[in-house]
Amino acid sequence: MASMSIYHSLNSTYFQKNYAFSPSTTQKARSFASNSSFFGKSLSFSTRATPLVPFSAVYPITASSRSHTFDVVIIGAGIIGLTIARQFLIGSDLSVAVVDKAVPCSGATGAGQGYIWMVHKTPGSDTWDLTMRSHKLWEMLAGSIEDQGLNPLEVLGWKKTGSILIGRTPEEVFTLKERVKLLSKAGLRAEYLSSNDLLLKEPALVVGEDGGAAFLPDDCQLDAMLTVAYLEKVNRHFASKGRYAEFYHDPVKCLLRSRSSGEVEAVQTSQNTLYSKKAVVVAAGPWSGSLVEYLFRETDIVLDLPVKPRKGHLLVLENFDSLKVNHGLMEAGYVDHHDLTQHPGLVDQGQILSISMTATMDSTGNLVLGSSRQFAGFSTEVDELIVNRIWMRAADFFPSLKGVSLTDFTRSRKVRVGLRPYMPDGKPVIGPVPGLSNIFLATGHEGGGLSMAFGTAEMVADMVLQNTLKIDSAPFAVQGRCC
Repeated sequence: MASMSIYHSLNSTYFQKNYAFSPSTTQKARSFASNSSFFGKSLSFSTRATPLVPFSAVYPITASSRSHTFDVVIIGAGIIGLTIARQFLIGSDLSVAVVDKAVPCSGATGAGQGYIWMVHKTPGSDTWDLTMRSHKLWEMLAGSIEDQGLNPLEVLGWKKTGSILIGRTPEEVFTLKERVKLLSKAGLRAEYLSSNDLLLKEPALVVGEDGGAAFLPDDCQLDAMLTVAYLEKVNRHFASKGRYAEFYHDPVKCLLRSRSSGEVEAVQTSQNTLYSKKAVVVAAGPWSGSLVEYLFRETDIVLDLPVKPRKGHLLVLENFDSLKVNHGLMEAGYVDHHDLTQHPGLVDQGQILSISMTATMDSTGNLVLGSSRQFAGFSTEVDELIVNRIWMRAADFFPSLKGVSLTDFTRSRKVRVGLRPYMPDGKPVIGPVPGLSNIFLATGHEGGGLSMAFGTAEMVADMVLQNTLKIDSAPFAVQGRCC
């Protein structure tokens, strides 16, 4: 998820409050396009005879605004935006710009656990093929890194830990056994673990005699920070060829369109005008809905993109010796997270809070515990009540934690907070906007951004390049869901 917001008019206090950006704030654009020593040559500038008008009456374009021309402009520098940029760069000769209000990993991408798991996915669901395709591409990337004589663990934080989905009741165990059958039939290595088998793999985990688990030994996880750094390095390699530029700390103000054709021709940011010859991709995570609504508000385009932020907390304990886990762990209730009433939770000031146990060890050996889900607007403040609930939920599965006070680890703990881009139907939105064939959306992946990133990037690039799609894009179409 990118940390992305729009730049609003001077008298708009709503967006200043909710998007943490003030018109008086000095914003510094980070553009490789203007750095000749990095690029080797400057990007082309275009003089347009066709008059352009903004979609929304924000500010007129000033003479001080710098203009750059690219084939593709991507709004949002989260895992989705960066992988889309990479796909265009390695799979075509197009030039690409990535623009963001902040920097990579400042949103949900950097706040996640980094798992690339299939154990909680359902064969035959609308997102199954996209997730499977993405997993194949992730594995190909890890393999190519290894072929270069590098260690995927060091480069990406890539680990084949396997994943375990845990049940503690007869009902959950029955469902897990059926899940194992489905996953096996779909071609994955999957096995059911009895409570005794589970104890052998995870000695600290207690599920009772009625418990059991679904186990996928080939599931992997990665480190989002390392992975994003790697993607940026790959993308920046193309900067020296004049094909890539980043504009960070440079919020989007509006889209510019031709008076004659009505086509979108540029993205206006606070400091730059980024002309797009082929496509503009909106990959701004939970901000995509409000961004699109604002940008299209004075047009005849009717688009209701219902993506909204779903806040999540993760607890990271450094140098924690009281508990070690050998695999990626997740309780069965996590699968039903779209129905919050299925979860142990509470209602706090009208906000439904859902807690599900997840546990992993990251690439540096830190214990990462989660996770929470909450609709709380765009707030990213740490809520100690939720942190304590995560700790208590983990202690239900790991009794050794019950004698440990979380307050003893104030200095050696970190809390990650991110805003997942939630879609009510549980599917991302990927594809062109009807009536604006050069505007593409790629958002709404919620907690599956990493898992679906490469498949999404491939799909968007194939759409723009008019290549044959590798998988069916119909479940993710804008038409019929948002307009």
